[in-house]
Amino acid sequence: MLFGGSRSGKTFLLVRNIVMRALKAPKSRHAILRFRFNAVKASIVHDTFPKVMDVAFPGVKYDLNKTDWFAQFENGSQIWFGGLDDKERTEKILGQEYSTIYLNECSQIPFSGQGMAQTRLAQKATQEIEGRSASPLKLRMYYDCNPPNKAHWSYRMFVEKRDPETKVAYAHPERYACFQINPKDNAENVADNYLESLAGLSARLRKRFLDGEFTEANPNALFSDMDIERWRVIDGKLPDMVRIVVSVDPSGSGDEDNADNDAIGIVVVGLGTDGNGYLLEDCTVKAGPATWGRIATDAYDRHAADVVVGEVNYGGEMVRHTIQTARPRTPYKGVSATRGKAVRAEPISALYEQGKVRHVGNFADLEDELVAFSTVGYTGEGSPNRADALIWGLTELFPALTKPKTKEREPKPYRPRSWMA
Repeated sequence: MLFGGSRSGKTFLLVRNIVMRALKAPKSRHAILRFRFNAVKASIVHDTFPKVMDVAFPGVKYDLNKTDWFAQFENGSQIWFGGLDDKERTEKILGQEYSTIYLNECSQIPFSGQGMAQTRLAQKATQEIEGRSASPLKLRMYYDCNPPNKAHWSYRMFVEKRDPETKVAYAHPERYACFQINPKDNAENVADNYLESLAGLSARLRKRFLDGEFTEANPNALFSDMDIERWRVIDGKLPDMVRIVVSVDPSGSGDEDNADNDAIGIVVVGLGTDGNGYLLEDCTVKAGPATWGRIATDAYDRHAADVVVGEVNYGGEMVRHTIQTARPRTPYKGVSATRGKAVRAEPISALYEQGKVRHVGNFADLEDELVAFSTVGYTGEGSPNRADALIWGLTELFPALTKPKTKEREPKPYRPRSWMA
C-alpha cells in the first residue's frame, strides 16, 4: 500500500505498475477499482491513465471500451475500471479473475468490499520478457489512500499488520508492505503554490493531505471523514431536487455588526429524487443582519429553494424579520432547539453512515466542525455554526427520521367500577 498526502504521485506509480504487468503478460487481466464508478472514471480513466500512457509508454497502442470500461492492449491484456457502488457493474467485474487488483482511495472502501475484491485475485498468467524464460506472473493486490484515522482497516492491515476483524497478527507480515509518499516528494510535478495551499488547511486536513499521516481515532465521534469522502460528489452530476432548504443558524451574540463574534451559519441543502440529501452550498458569513439576510435570500433565489429555516433560540423573531426585510414574503420556518447539539446531531450522523447525505464538492471549514461532534458534545473550537445550520437543514429534509422519539404512555390498569359507586 502507498499512503500519504494529496498529489504525491501514488496513483500514477501504481497505474504505471499495472500497465507494465499487463504488457509483459499477454492476455492477462487487471482491475482498478474505487468505491464509486464515477470517481474512477473521472480520476483514472480520463486523467491518470492517459497521462501514464503518454509519459511512461509513448507509442503503446490501446483501445478503450466505453461500454464495459476496460482498456485492451495489442497483446490481448486488459485493464478494467470499476466502482463498488453499482451492484450490476460490480457483479460483472467481479465475475472475472484478475492477475492484479488495485483499490484506489481504499479509505473509502469498506473492509467487506476489499475482501470481496480479493477473492477475484486468481488469474493464472505468464510473463514473457525478452531474453528471459517465461515464468508465472505473481498475483498482486495494490492499495493507496490519503490516510484516514487509525481505526480504519487499512491502518490495521498495513501498519499494525494484523487482521482488522480478529485483531490477530498476520503470520506473514512481510506480505503487507506499505510505503509513505507525500506531496513534497512530488513537488516538481505540482503547481508552484500547491504545497502552500495545503499548508493553509486546518490542522486536521493538513495532517492528512500534506503530512500524509493517519490521525488518532475518536471512538466517540459522530461523523467520520470516511463517510463524507465515500459519498462526495466530485463530477457535479446530481438528481433533480424535490425540495431545497436554506438553513440559517444565527450567532448567539447580540452585536448588530457581528464583526468580532461568531459567524452566521448559512447552508443550502436539497433532497434528491433518489431519496438522498445533498449539501449544495455553504454561504456562512461573519456580518451584520443586513448583509447575512441578503446572502441567505440570494441563496434562496439562486437555488430556487422552497423555504428558509432559522433557529429561534438566539434571536427569536429577529431571524424572520431579517430574512423578510431582505426579501419580502420569503417562505420562512422557525425551528427551536429543545435538545443539546450532540443529541440533535446523532440522527443526522446515522444518515451519513447510511450514505444518505452527500457533499457536492469540498467544504473544509464545515467538515472540520462536523467531525468534531461526538457523543459527549462538540469538541472543536468556537461555535459550530456551519454544522448547526447543516443539521437544521437536514432535519427539515428528513423530518420522519430525525424527530425525537416520544415515550409511549403505559396503559393504565383496568379497574372495574362498582355499581354502587
